[in-house]
Amino acid sequence: MTVPPFPYPTQAVVLAGGQGSRLRPYTDDRPKPMVEIPGTGTPIIGHQLTWLAAEGVTDAVVSCGHLAEVLQDWLSRARLPLRVTTVVETEPLGRGGGLKHAAASLPRPDEPWYATNGDIWTRFPLREMAAFHHERGAEATLALARPRIPWGAVETDEFGHVLDFIESPPSPYLINAGVYVFSAAFRDLLPVRGDHERTTFPRLARERRLAGYPLPHGAYWRAIDTAKDLTEAAEELRTQSR
Repeated sequence: MTVPPFPYPTQAVVLAGGQGSRLRPYTDDRPKPMVEIPGTGTPIIGHQLTWLAAEGVTDAVVSCGHLAEVLQDWLSRARLPLRVTTVVETEPLGRGGGLKHAAASLPRPDEPWYATNGDIWTRFPLREMAAFHHERGAEATLALARPRIPWGAVETDEFGHVLDFIESPPSPYLINAGVYVFSAAFRDLLPVRGDHERTTFPRLARERRLAGYPLPHGAYWRAIDTAKDLTEAAEELRTQSR
């Protein structure tokens, strides 16, 4: 067995404090990561923790906020494949501040770590992303997805003749997929309050210390933002199991 030249991360933060207003009424009595994918009997965060464990993560810190007690109760009763602790924001800290607050509870502060938004359902090789991060000497690496546009597209020629109709084509742009690899030192670069995507990330980009990892071809990725996303995720799951 080949020993990697660096330690793969074995700890992660899951940001699970959002209110999920666009998923109402599902989120009237539970936080967004506790919404179940229809047909699975498992909430979004359950799928995430199983994936993280399969990728070598042994410890996860879940950052709670909206209806935190519902999520904490489920975590206390669930049979989980890794150790999980929770932290709760007593006041709004913003995305960057919340991430910093949660990272303070990671068990190995001198080691790299993963982070993921609590409304992402995905499967791809995290270790490959960690290797990409290490090879580039980055402080932070973002997973990049190319989602499908929710509308049909129309292809025309230079004379304005319609050539074809394309249902939900891939976006021409890559987007932040909500999954990250961070160096051990990254926590110190985060704001105590505020949004790291407006402060820390732009600064690291200017210094060429921020990397972007395109998800491998065929990797499954979906952000669960609306009821339509739940329906489509369930249909995709049924298609994959046939």
